[in-house]
Parts: sequence; structure tokens; C-alpha cells
Amino acid sequence: MRPREEIPLGLYLHVPFCSSTCDFCAFYQEKPSKKGRETYFRALEDEISLISDPRTIRSVFIGGGTPGLLKVEEMKRLCSLVRQTGLASGCEWTVEIAPSEISHAKLECLAEMGVNRISLGVQTFDDSLMDALGRNHTPGKARKAYEMIRETGFESVNLDLIFGIPGQSLAQWEDDLKKAVSLIPDHLSTYCLTFEEDTALFVKLSNGQVSRDPEREATFYERAWEFLPEQGYGQYEISNYALPGKQCRHNLNVWRMHEWIGCGPSACTQFKGLRRRNFSNLEQWSATYLEDGPAEYEECEKLTSFDLARDAILFGLRMNQGISPAGIARSFGLEKHEVEPVLVFLERLAMEGMGTWRKDWFSLTSKGRILADAIALEMPELAFSVGG
Repeated sequence: MRPREEIPLGLYLHVPFCSSTCDFCAFYQEKPSKKGRETYFRALEDEISLISDPRTIRSVFIGGGTPGLLKVEEMKRLCSLVRQTGLASGCEWTVEIAPSEISHAKLECLAEMGVNRISLGVQTFDDSLMDALGRNHTPGKARKAYEMIRETGFESVNLDLIFGIPGQSLAQWEDDLKKAVSLIPDHLSTYCLTFEEDTALFVKLSNGQVSRDPEREATFYERAWEFLPEQGYGQYEISNYALPGKQCRHNLNVWRMHEWIGCGPSACTQFKGLRRRNFSNLEQWSATYLEDGPAEYEECEKLTSFDLARDAILFGLRMNQGISPAGIARSFGLEKHEVEPVLVFLERLAMEGMGTWRKDWFSLTSKGRILADAIALEMPELAFSVGG
């Protein structure tokens, strides 16, 4: 069992405000107001003040919503709260920014406060596809935003791209990849468009206005897997690529089932054997900290070593490095026979050409990565010890 003091600790902050809702977005958000902003910061101050742990924080990620929608003085206030938590030397500190909300003043503020990584939500460089996503920035604005980020001097920049957009051709996806690479970002996240309930895109799908094409989506996945490594971007997870040494520590912390504390409405936490989600509502979440009464959450579950090990296996299979079942068993204090059902399952995947072994490490092949979601659904439970 890994000693708790050696488990990396991360921090996630959710900024819920958005000026408009993209057709594909299912994250909790709401229109900003003076009252809402002040309520948010007052409750956030209280929530962050409750963080108590001897470990320093190794990674910070501020997402949304649209964190870039905050005013300069609000960004400074937010970053000051983060700095109070005790950051490790060399801490990776990421802030998500939309191209439409960027300014030199905001970027300079973030850099001065210690932010060293920006994640820019480009999504596509194609005007017609931008309209299909309901985004309110242009490809030109995205390129200008990237230039401003580089001029400010951040250590690392990620670009988010989306594929599988209704009406998108393979040629358009290849063009997006080429334009992204031409900017030389440090990291690229390429996500297949999902049709989440309670989004405008899901309504269009339900009404037959748009449709999904899994075969086309698979082709887009494979094209990125071929093209980006040729350009020097190592693929380290199904949807993520990085230049050497530029992998996202926040991502890795979550996928490896380490610990993180989530603050803000809808934020998730995995800490001290619990996994919980804050209320996805500004008023409900803030009441937890601004009113007397016990702490309440939208969801909260106690985690066992079996839960953590199984999730480490599921997320680990999405990474190019793959997994060492024996290593995961040791990390979470399990016996070898308790992961036996998983070993049998992995052997079957290898026989079907969906995975391969390198000594005691197992990783999915390209054929397996395409079916990663289906494989996760088939993954067997771990075997509990008698009396355990």
C-alpha cells in the first residue's frame, strides 16, 4: 500500500460563469451577475480555508465555465486564494481560457500570480464548423489569442480541438490538425464530440437534425494518432498529446487515482478515501459554506482499495503506457489473486488483437483504443478476499 504522504495532491477550481452556452457543453455554468460573483468568491474563500493537509499541492487546474470571463481584479483575488493553499515548488498551474475572453491585462495578471500553463479552447479553425458548435469566437480570434499567450511568456500552452462535428469531413479535421501544429503548442487535447443530455446538440440529435457516425469518428481518431506523433507530439492518452516533458500533470494525477480537492460548484474531490461532488448550483453550493449546518454534497461515496484499483486500471488502459496489474495491486494493497479476473480479461483482449503485453505491462493496441469505452464496460470486478 502506498504511503498517503507520498500520494500527489492536486487542486481543481470551478468557475461557473459563462456569457453564452456552447451547443455541446454539459458543464455547470450560469450567466454572471454582480451578486452571483460576490457570492461565489465569499463561499470559495470559506471552502478553500478548510483545506488542511501536510502535503503541498503539485498541480492546480482552474476550469469552467469560462475562467477568462473574470475581471482582472477577480482573477487576482482567485489566484491569491490558490496561493494560500501551499503550492509545491514547480507546481503546474493551469487556467482554461476561451479566445473570446482574452486580453493582455488578464494574461499578465495570471502570469504575475504564478500561473504557468494556459489551456486555450480553440475547438476548430474552420468557420463553418465553429457555427455548428455554437462558439462565439472566430478562427482568427483563436490564433490572435494564442499569439498573446505566447507573448506573455507562459511555460506551456495547450490547445483543445474537437472532431466528429456534424458535417465535418476528414479533410477538415486534417486541416485543423495541421493549423494547430503550425502554432507549435506544447500540448494538444483532441476530443470526439459527445452528445450530452441537456445540451442544444443533444436536442438536435434527438430531433434528427444531426446524426452520429461512429465509423467516421474512428477514422478521425486514427488520423490524429498517425499525424501528431509524426510532428513530434507523443500520444500519452487516447485524446492527449504532448511535446517531451509537457504532459498535463493534472490529467495524470486524476488518471492514476491520486488525490485532488475540488472547490466551487460542481467540482469533484477525491481525498482521504472519499469521492464527492459539490452541488451543481451556485446557491446550494454557497449555502454549504455561508450558512450554519453540516457540509452537504450532491454526491459522496466512500472508496475502497478495490474501487481505486479498478479505476486506476480503467483509466490506465486509456494511456499509451498501459498498466502493470501487479504494480496497481501493490499500490492499493491488494493480493495478486484479487486482480486475477482482470488478468484473465486482459489475456482475452491480447488474443483478440486488442492489447499486447511487455513483460508485466499491458497496453491497448490501436484496435483496442478505438473500443476503449466498450472495453471499460466489460471490465470484470476485482475478486474480494474471503472475509474481505
